[in-house]
Amino acid sequence: SEQKNLVEVQHLQQYFPAGGMGKNKQYVQAVDDVSFAIRKGETLGLVGESGCGKSTTLRMIAGLEEISGGELFIDGKQMNDVAPKDRDIAMVFQNYALYPHMTVYENIAFPLKLKKIAETDADGKTHLKKMPNDEIDRRVREAAELVGLSEDMLAQSPFELSGGQKRRVAIAGVIAMEPEVLVLDEPSAGLDPQGREELLSNIREFHRARGTTVVLVSHSMEEIAKNVDRIVVLSDSHVLMSGTPREVFARGDELMTAGLDVPQVTRVAMALRDKGIAINPAVYTVDELSKELVALKRLSLIHI
Repeated sequence: SEQKNLVEVQHLQQYFPAGGMGKNKQYVQAVDDVSFAIRKGETLGLVGESGCGKSTTLRMIAGLEEISGGELFIDGKQMNDVAPKDRDIAMVFQNYALYPHMTVYENIAFPLKLKKIAETDADGKTHLKKMPNDEIDRRVREAAELVGLSEDMLAQSPFELSGGQKRRVAIAGVIAMEPEVLVLDEPSAGLDPQGREELLSNIREFHRARGTTVVLVSHSMEEIAKNVDRIVVLSDSHVLMSGTPREVFARGDELMTAGLDVPQVTRVAMALRDKGIAINPAVYTVDELSKELVALKRLSLIHI
């Protein structure tokens, strides 16, 4: 069955003032006519070179940046001027901050203590009230487990943690809010390969467990290839292409012309194709490449 579009951006534009006054006021266009949809329950990868408008687009979706032009719909409702707190979209930035005077547990719990939940009384009237402590505790512990933070880490200060563990705390704080859309801006930046794989495997696990819609922003095409259902590629402030990983990596030449990367496996397949070997250049996992090569060997088209 076709997934429902949860978020739709139509002809989104963003201009930033760049000096000048009055009639001579000048603007820089950070986002130019960007349109795409995010389907309910999917993991979408948003990729592009630095400065292509990825973060600005996401900040507009989350309500942290005003929209200069175009429209944003969430669940079918126009949301251009709706406050961030009413959007149910949570974002983890590269430059997240933790409170050093609080424990890890308190850092994760802090946004929940500020969150008001609606309760309907016997007369049918709705009141906003604080979240009960047992609900806060459940959410903190579940979120910590989902991102791979051990029980004993909850009592520690963020100062005692590694960079990768701090990032997990920031992600747990957002997961505990149980948002409808979780946006992760370069979640694994600065981590070593093992830390990166562990964190992404936690995010995959969270997605499987909760079915939350996840938007993953990354410079690494390997990371995107392994973790998303669909990809939107931004280049020069607009959408260059979108589709499944296979559809996007099938256009590897175009991606590389636009200064973007493709997974290493796709590069190998493209190099073999360029040598005249009849191989599908849209492969993007080691497994697929092995199968292609075994099939070619059977056809005796290639000597391995």
